[in-house]
Amino acid sequence: MEIFLRVLLVIFAISLIAIVLLQKGKSAGLSGAISGGAEHLFGKTKARGMDLLLQRLTVAIAAGFFIMSIVVAVFTK
Repeated sequence: MEIFLRVLLVIFAISLIAIVLLQKGKSAGLSGAISGGAEHLFGKTKARGMDLLLQRLTVAIAAGFFIMSIVVAVFTK
């Protein structure tokens, strides 16, 4: 059981890295970092299509990764 959980954790980690790398950058340079955060905070830029799918998939896989990390830590004790 422990080996299965560790393999599942590695799969979550690799898939999280891959999905984050597939997303395109939200801003370019320092000026984009300053104004880009404000635009994202007030909802002026909405994700659509593939960006929205990748964003939701990132949240789901990140949550799975955190849960699996806690489960593996509890089972290895």
